[in-house]
Amino acid sequence: MKKSALQRVRAEYQPKLPFALQGPVKVKVGEKTQSVADQEEIEKLFPNTYGMPVVEFERDENPQRVEEPFNVGIILSGGQAPGGHNVVSGIFDGIKSLNRESRLYGFLMGPSGFVDHQYMELTAGIIKDYRNTGGFDIIGSGRTKLETPEQFDKGLKILEELNIKALVIIGGDDSNTNAAVLAEYYKAKGVDVQVIGVPKTIDGDLKNKWIETSFGFDTACKVYSEVIGNIQRDCNSAKKYYHFIKLMGRSASHIALECALETQPNICLISEEILAKRMTLDNIVSYVAYVVSERAKLGWNFGTVLIPEGLIEFIPSVKALIAELNDVLAQHGEELAGLDDDNKLITIHSYLSAANAELYKSLPKQIALQLSLDRDSHGNVQVSLIETEKLISEMVEKRLEEMKEQGLYVGKFATQHHFFGYEGRCADPSNFDADYTYALGFNAAMLINAGLTGYMSSVRNLTGHTEEWIAGGIPITMMMNMERRNGKLKPVIQKALVNLNGRPYLKFASQRETCALNTLYQYPGPIQYFGPAEVCDRPSMTLLLEHEKDVY
Repeated sequence: MKKSALQRVRAEYQPKLPFALQGPVKVKVGEKTQSVADQEEIEKLFPNTYGMPVVEFERDENPQRVEEPFNVGIILSGGQAPGGHNVVSGIFDGIKSLNRESRLYGFLMGPSGFVDHQYMELTAGIIKDYRNTGGFDIIGSGRTKLETPEQFDKGLKILEELNIKALVIIGGDDSNTNAAVLAEYYKAKGVDVQVIGVPKTIDGDLKNKWIETSFGFDTACKVYSEVIGNIQRDCNSAKKYYHFIKLMGRSASHIALECALETQPNICLISEEILAKRMTLDNIVSYVAYVVSERAKLGWNFGTVLIPEGLIEFIPSVKALIAELNDVLAQHGEELAGLDDDNKLITIHSYLSAANAELYKSLPKQIALQLSLDRDSHGNVQVSLIETEKLISEMVEKRLEEMKEQGLYVGKFATQHHFFGYEGRCADPSNFDADYTYALGFNAAMLINAGLTGYMSSVRNLTGHTEEWIAGGIPITMMMNMERRNGKLKPVIQKALVNLNGRPYLKFASQRETCALNTLYQYPGPIQYFGPAEVCDRPSMTLLLEHEKDVY
């Protein structure tokens, strides 16, 4: 297969490691830990892996032992994120640095490959073709949940057959929750198999003091910001469209916030702020219409609006509507399935309470139908299928027509709609993500060699020079709380939402009005792999601001 010029050059890039991982390591053990909430319940569910200490690696200048070879299995779980291949490369290089006879196996197409015994050995020749590339195509990914003893036992058979000492699960909060459950199960059973997690999600909602950012967030935001910048350049050139841009991020608005900091659009809606202020859909529409009308007074009938993918579920009134819709669909699913669209809407409307029925009736027909689609495997609305960007723009258009009749608006309002999602998930990782993911993988190999299980690979101090990064691990149970899922309380890793008292949000809020009523677009351009460090190696603005660093 022929490779592009960039692929050929990029293959030669050697990711940088923290100083602590550049030779033999020793373990520095910290204090015992507890979960972020619901300590009693979490400890009861994880009696064998709860309360373990945070660990940190240091250079061992006087190594005493010769490492025995060991085999490792890996699973890529959930949606793709830039840098996954470098995690795999880091694990491979890490175990080979300990003993050249160690072997790495990849389970195909996610957790289902583990359960169904579909795997391949990852050799140096295979790994070579995937270093510093985007995607998860080296072994594929999947969304099968690992949650039953039957699955754990089936997986254990292939681990024993391949003499695999440890399983590394590379995934988001749900996948790493499953890793913790699996580690606890094997420990309780007395099985000598370790389980290590690696923090992945472009959404940026898997983070805390010890996991400063999830891998892929930096690259995805840079990809989206480049395209938003391109749209804004076009917008400012043609001066005739409002671009409504929906961005990935179901459970948190980190992507939208980062892209707003990078590009300075006229409007960026932050889901967490809308929830905190208990804003209604009408409040949101009024705000956007106000900005459009004020810009029209200046002769500007164009602009950009960023919208988080999960916005609709953060609007309290819509959240209440969705909760009732869930019940209606569960109780009357068969009846509704046989109806055409118009009768389906009428019938659903008849089953809703008065307040929710009024809101449901006010929605554009297509949006109302999208809210009535089948739920996902977790019982959630499939928000990626709901065209929130069109919902907002259509309701703003209607509001502007009313304002025009009242003499309050004199401009023109034409729209374009975009959804940036898959475009950012498999991009070649930025230098930051290439280094970070390689370090996470190499670090995971050291956690395995230290005999640990139920830990997540942690590399922090990420705004410092790479050599100053701190490598180690934290118990996954430390990040857990109890949440209601499908009607049942379950232990899950607590999601990190946008902190409305944090520096990234406050920076955005401080310039929001200026950006709304002026045209101050920033054009960050494409990801840069070559050039000065301040351009090529800079982490996200979110990370810089959280660590009290300058961004402009």
